[in-house]
Amino acid sequence: MPKLGMEPIRRAALVKATIDEIGAVGNLDVTVSNIAKRAGMSSALAHHYFGGKDQIFLAAMRHTLGIYASEVRTALEQSSGHRARLEAIIHASFGSTNFQPAVIAAWLNFYVLAQTSPEAHRLLRIYQRRLRSNLMHDLRPLIGTAAKGAAERLAGLIDGLYLRQGLARNAPDDTDAAAQVLALLRMELEGRPQ
Repeated sequence: MPKLGMEPIRRAALVKATIDEIGAVGNLDVTVSNIAKRAGMSSALAHHYFGGKDQIFLAAMRHTLGIYASEVRTALEQSSGHRARLEAIIHASFGSTNFQPAVIAAWLNFYVLAQTSPEAHRLLRIYQRRLRSNLMHDLRPLIGTAAKGAAERLAGLIDGLYLRQGLARNAPDDTDAAAQVLALLRMELEGRPQ
């Protein structure tokens, strides 16, 4: 088996340190020096691997988005039937890995960065398109042409509740957030308010 070089290990450590540092500080006013220190390396090495703070933060968000995508794929593979698959997407959206305070802080700051950074905006659009596409895939067979609007509402509520939980001063409540989106799903599928 080939020996893993230090670069992937150090990059992974810097990505984790970036998420942890943003979580500790609560915003993007973190320095490469603090990130590198948290990762146990020099800031020169961090700059060597990523080039700067924005690149480190984008790598951290790519990592976070990758974990989320993996959780959604796993949830979908374990579900059969359109409704069960929709519920799996909702539960994965509030899964414990992506619902940790440091990760939520990174997501909140990602939304802010996407307003000024073209690369962050591109990543955000990819996430949003994938979420809507996953929802529409299983909504369309159930509600036909109403699927597009329902997917928009469900995706908006998922993101909105995620942000609300991120801004709450108490611990995030993944069960309540998922329950609210599941209630909207029931209304969308039944075609009437409950």
